[in-house]
Amino acid sequence: MPIKVIAFDADDTLWVNEPFFREAEEKFASLLEDFMPQHAIMKELYRTEIDNLRLYGYGIKGFMLSMVETALRISDHKMPISIIDKIIRIGQEMLEKPVELLPGVEEVLQTLNGEYRLVVATKGDLVDQERKLRKSGLEKYFHHIEIMSEKRVADYEKLIKHLDIHPSEFLMLGNSLKSDILPVLELGGHGIHIPFHITWAHEVVEHEVQHERFYKLETIAEVVKVIHKISV
Repeated sequence: MPIKVIAFDADDTLWVNEPFFREAEEKFASLLEDFMPQHAIMKELYRTEIDNLRLYGYGIKGFMLSMVETALRISDHKMPISIIDKIIRIGQEMLEKPVELLPGVEEVLQTLNGEYRLVVATKGDLVDQERKLRKSGLEKYFHHIEIMSEKRVADYEKLIKHLDIHPSEFLMLGNSLKSDILPVLELGGHGIHIPFHITWAHEVVEHEVQHERFYKLETIAEVVKVIHKISV
């Protein structure tokens, strides 16, 4: 069946995201270096984030809470209260970051708009993702916005059912093999992987993906040609 719907991940596919988290991690580690080496602090923070995913989900607000929890643990509750204030400010600065579109994104959306139904399928905090989409100026291109708490097979199955299409008519484009590509391939859809130069450890997939409906590209500018080829 020809492609009817093209879904785009948002963070590090449409706009820059992960570098802001890396910058925040470094600021956080520097606040607590009196208690532990910075590289060890970052490992502790990551462990806390993963443990808290089931409670807070993905996004900056959950990241802020994980920073506070980590700081209390590694300092044995002996850190100055002023550090909490600085941690909150780190998170607020992340929430106030400008939306920086990745090269070629808007041109691709302009080309595909009207030819296919375009949707956003992304994880993260609802309020923050809505803010970024609004500030990006890209909202006008999308038929549907899906902000998901997780990106598992069942989550994509629900989305595809809502869109009233067959999985083979669905194509997902994103920077994460784990969240954007593998669940869609399992359902019978198509996946285009465009790696970002920084990947959160939780999203890393070590093995190579070999699949007839899988495509790996260097830039989003190559997408239009590949999609037209799939749709023939």
